[in-house]
Amino acid sequence: MKTQPIDQFAAHLSHEVHTSVRDSSVKRTAQRKDALWKDFEDPNALRRLAGQIKQHTLDHLDTYIEKAESALKANGAQVHFAADAEHAQKLILELLHKRNATRVVKTKSMATEEIHLGPFLEKNGVESFETDLGEFIVQIDNDHPSHIVTPIIHKNRKQIARSFEKFGIPLPNDDPESITKAARIFMRQKYLDADVAITGANFLSAESGKIVLVTNEGNARFCLAGGSMHIALVGIEKVVPKDRDLTVFLNLLARSATGQQLTVYTEFIGGPKGATQPDGPQEMHVIFLDNGRTEVLESDCREILRCIRCGACLNVCPVYRQASGHAYRSVYPGPLGAVLSPALAGSHFAALADLPKASSLCGACNEVCPVDIPIPDLLLRLRNRAKEERLPSPGTPPLGGWALLATRPFVWRMAMLSTQLLNLLPLHHLPLPGLKSWTDRRTLPEWRGGEFRKWMKARKGKSND
Repeated sequence: MKTQPIDQFAAHLSHEVHTSVRDSSVKRTAQRKDALWKDFEDPNALRRLAGQIKQHTLDHLDTYIEKAESALKANGAQVHFAADAEHAQKLILELLHKRNATRVVKTKSMATEEIHLGPFLEKNGVESFETDLGEFIVQIDNDHPSHIVTPIIHKNRKQIARSFEKFGIPLPNDDPESITKAARIFMRQKYLDADVAITGANFLSAESGKIVLVTNEGNARFCLAGGSMHIALVGIEKVVPKDRDLTVFLNLLARSATGQQLTVYTEFIGGPKGATQPDGPQEMHVIFLDNGRTEVLESDCREILRCIRCGACLNVCPVYRQASGHAYRSVYPGPLGAVLSPALAGSHFAALADLPKASSLCGACNEVCPVDIPIPDLLLRLRNRAKEERLPSPGTPPLGGWALLATRPFVWRMAMLSTQLLNLLPLHHLPLPGLKSWTDRRTLPEWRGGEFRKWMKARKGKSND
C-alpha cells in the first residue's frame, strides 16, 4: 500500500527541522491561550462574533466589494480586478512599466506568494526584495514559507546565519541581534532606492476604504515612505463591512497568531499622499484578487474564506507539527491549506485531493480558529468530493473488513473477545500483509476496551429499578 505524500515527506524530515517546527508551534499555541483567556472573560463568544461578521460579509460580498471600490476611489486610489494569478501578474507589471520602475520592495503578503509574484518580477527584469525578515531569509535561500505567519519556522538561528553568509552578508555570530542588525543595514538602502512598494492587506474596510496592515517590524512604513507608487494586492475575502468591525478582528488576530495583545505596528492606509503630507506614494493602486475565490464562495467550503491568516490552526495541528509546512506542497499549509489549497485549485483539484486526509479530525483547529471556521467539517466535505470523483486515496487501508464488523453485532462481539491479544502482539507483527506499509508506521496504545457492554447492562438494570 502506498503512503500519501505528506507521510512520505514527514518520514524524511530532519530532526533539526522537526524540532524547530514542533517547539515553535507548541510555544505559539500556549501564548495564544494565555493572551486570550487573560484579557477576555469569554474568548469563544468573541470568536463566534468574528465568524458571524465574516460570514455575513461573504454572504453579501458583491455589495461590500462595490462599497469598498467606491470608498477607495473617493480616497484617491485606483482600483483594479484580477481574475487569476496571471492576470494579477500582468496588471502589476504594466503598472511598473508605466513608472519605468525597476526596483520594488515588498511587505509580507500571502496573496503575492499565491501568485508567485517575486519570481515573476525577477524574470521580467524587476529587482524585488522581501522586507519582512522571515520572508527575506526565504528569498535569499530560494526557499518558500512553511508557515503563514512565521515563514522560517523550519529554521534555527544557525541555519539562518549560514543563509546570510551564502548570500554575502557577513555576521559576527549567529545571535538574533546580529542577524537582525545585518538585515537592517542591507535593507535600509533598498528602501531608499525603491521605486514602488507592494503590499497585501490584512483587512480592507468597505466603509472607509482604508487598508489595514499589521506588522511587528515596521517594514511596511519604510516601504511606503520612499516609493512613488503603492500597489496593494488584496484577496476579495479581506473586505470587512465597517471600521468598527476591525476592533473585533485586531483583538483576535495578534493574540491568535503570536500571543500579543496587538501587533507592534498597525497601519490604516487611506490612499496616496495628500497635498499636505511630506512623503509617501503619489499613486495608490488596489488590485482585488479572485484567483478561484468566487468558485470557493459558491462551494460547500465557502466558510474557509473567513480566514484571517493567523496561523493558529497550524500551530495546534499534530499533523503540521510532525510534517512541517513544506509537506503540503502549496502556499497555504496546515489545516487551512488542507482546505483552501484544494478548494482554490479548481480543475486541478486532483493534484491536491490528498491534503484533506492530512488530519486526525481531532477538531483542535476549529477550537482555536478566531473566526470559528468548522475546518473538520470542510475536510470531510473535500474527502467526500475526492471519493465521488473516484480519485486515488493513498494511505487509506481497505475498510471492507471494518464494515463487516461494524454492521454485524454478533461478529463484532466475537472480535471484541480477541482484542486483548493486541496487547501481546505489536501492530506491525499482525498477519496483515496488505496493510504492512501502513502498520509499520503506526503504534497502538494499550488496549483497555471490552467493558462497555457490561457497564451498559448494569446501568440499564439500575434504571429499570
